[in-house]
Amino acid sequence: MGNMSIVYHESSKTFHLYNEDVSYIMTVMRNGHLGQLYYGKRIRDRENFSHLLETCKRPMTSYVYDNDRTFSLEHVRQEYPVFGTTDYRQPAVEIRQENGSRISDFQYQGYQVRKGKPKLSGLPATYTENEKEAETLTVTLEDRVTKVRVKLLYTIFAESGALARSVQFVNGGEGPVYLSRAMSLSLDMPDHDYLWQQLSGCWARECHIHTRSLEPGIQSIGSMRGHSSHEHNPFLVLKRPSADERQGEAMGISLVYSGNFRIQAEVDAHDTLRVLAGIDPETFEWKLEPGEDFQTPEAVMVYTDRGLNHLSQTFHKLYRTRLARGYWRDRPRPILNNNWEATYFDFTQDRLIEIASRAKECGVELFVLDDGWFGERNNERAGLGDWRVNKKRLPKGVGFLAERIEGLGLQFGLWFEPEMVNRNSDFYRAHPDWILSTPGRHESHGRHQYVLDFSRKEVVDAIYEQMAKLLREAKISYIKWDMNRSITECYSAAWPADRQGEIYHRYILGVYSLYERLTTEFPKVLFESCASGGGRFDPGMLYYAPQGWVSDDSDAVERLKIQYGTSMCYPISSMGAHVSVTPNHQVYRNTPLHTRANVAYFGAFGYELDLNRLSEPERNEVKEQIAFMKKYREILQFGIFYRLKSPFEGNEAAWMVVSEDKKTALVGWYRILNCVNGSYTRVRLLGLNPEYCYRNARTGDCHFGDELMNVGLITSDETAGELPAGITPYTDFESRIYVLEVTKP
Repeated sequence: MGNMSIVYHESSKTFHLYNEDVSYIMTVMRNGHLGQLYYGKRIRDRENFSHLLETCKRPMTSYVYDNDRTFSLEHVRQEYPVFGTTDYRQPAVEIRQENGSRISDFQYQGYQVRKGKPKLSGLPATYTENEKEAETLTVTLEDRVTKVRVKLLYTIFAESGALARSVQFVNGGEGPVYLSRAMSLSLDMPDHDYLWQQLSGCWARECHIHTRSLEPGIQSIGSMRGHSSHEHNPFLVLKRPSADERQGEAMGISLVYSGNFRIQAEVDAHDTLRVLAGIDPETFEWKLEPGEDFQTPEAVMVYTDRGLNHLSQTFHKLYRTRLARGYWRDRPRPILNNNWEATYFDFTQDRLIEIASRAKECGVELFVLDDGWFGERNNERAGLGDWRVNKKRLPKGVGFLAERIEGLGLQFGLWFEPEMVNRNSDFYRAHPDWILSTPGRHESHGRHQYVLDFSRKEVVDAIYEQMAKLLREAKISYIKWDMNRSITECYSAAWPADRQGEIYHRYILGVYSLYERLTTEFPKVLFESCASGGGRFDPGMLYYAPQGWVSDDSDAVERLKIQYGTSMCYPISSMGAHVSVTPNHQVYRNTPLHTRANVAYFGAFGYELDLNRLSEPERNEVKEQIAFMKKYREILQFGIFYRLKSPFEGNEAAWMVVSEDKKTALVGWYRILNCVNGSYTRVRLLGLNPEYCYRNARTGDCHFGDELMNVGLITSDETAGELPAGITPYTDFESRIYVLEVTKP
């Protein structure tokens, strides 16, 4: 393990968390609050860093002390700030008390350092497998009036620039209080010379990279939809203007949460920066009775001075190995065939077996039956909530179909949407009060479905019993867990008026509890999360389901941007990526079969079509694709990923993955529109061993790693001149995979 330590200097009341990559320094200020001193590249420890706490007299400022016009919280960098006691910036915490006051004064009480990392009750979070991997600091603050204690948790990992943070509130007073803001992370920085990068979009174009400068005032991303959303992923990058993929300073903030969130940056009048991340305060209030505690979701911070690729690789490794869990965490993912775009609701048992038989012939390993197998599900208006077989479609049941699929030599998977219900269902007719709806108000729908009240244990229990019964009785190896609408009219009939601000968060806790129960009872089932594609593709889901459906848009060209952006934070093994039909069902674009595969290789690979409808030459190509994926999937899914050329910046895109031993590299190169009499092109590679000689499988030529990284891999083709006779013409949406393997000495 790397050099890692959490040091407390009693004489200066200073904490220093550090490893070989990063330092995080804070101090107890003279008013008892925690001050933020430094976050960045590792620096040498010393007894006293108090000179980093800058104060001065400024006009139009409120001051803490009567005889000192230098100490104001408005102009001091703090660790967990409150509003209204000389600080006018956005706070990390706000507590409404019985007298209506929202003023708090959290003063330092003590600290504890422990080896390893504690679990967060009921919440997903990063973890350790032995105590040497991390150390955790807990700093306790207390408000003397309310007796509310705040426990700030910091975990520093031994081998990366990652720092995990969360907050626990404990009501030690005699009366209830209400948390109206409880952010997971606050970070005050001395300047704002950063570019802000976010992953935003909407359905079918998730996780596009958007970049802008930080300006005075507040800018933010977030969700009030009840889930992390297609619109904004709970992830932020702040990078220095000179930083790029290959070099420079950057920090990333990722929230391990699947519900309503906010990540914001505030630049004040003196150019200092405050970053906040946590549960969205507009849709949150939590009643905390005496003796009760509340735990915020975890936020993960990563710092690097080696560019955006290194930032992403730190997240990839941490999330792939210490956030994802269980049987499938380190295993190559099975190549699947999903029937949805092949049949939609129009299928029979015989049709499914016909599709699965052809899939097996081509080398597929897992067949997935999507929507339509249950209840009276003949269209999207009925059936949700009735998780029993539709005998009209599958007269012999799911168990029989699973046995037939297994008999073909395939694993069998099944689609669920457990959080939703249709009015036309037995489940709804039995429990019409089990949906989220506000008394006396109209009940909005999405796709003719309503959101079950997962803040209620009895609702979660009822869904669990239906799902667990099926999983016990049928040979099911995979579950696609979908969620296809946002929450409206968020009110629970089971909770009193002063608890209604808790429902959005309690709903997500209910989702997490159902995932936890199912993954515990059925540990070898592969769960894939989905929310109309990327509507809930976030670190919280990754804790329970090691892969997710990145987007309902399976078009190869659109996926270049979606997967490129998603890779800013998430490992390749977590991205469901499939080959679908052309014209594509989302954008009606025709793309070559090889390009569809060349994009989907960089993910959890599969097919979203009926292979019987392909021509014989196309099926032979599919067989070659599957053989290629099986040969290289461990490298593709678990190797070191690099972004090389951005699809957001030009007509070409490129990325690559390198094996841990650096002896094999696979480069994906993509040209979106064809050109004529174009330029010579090449791509400078990354991550190779400069002293190894790599054989290019396309050309048979060998090149040393230093040449490929500094001169580049030549990607020019005949479009750089006049197309010779006998050469197959190139088209739009061209792509290639370059396999580079070290030659034997």
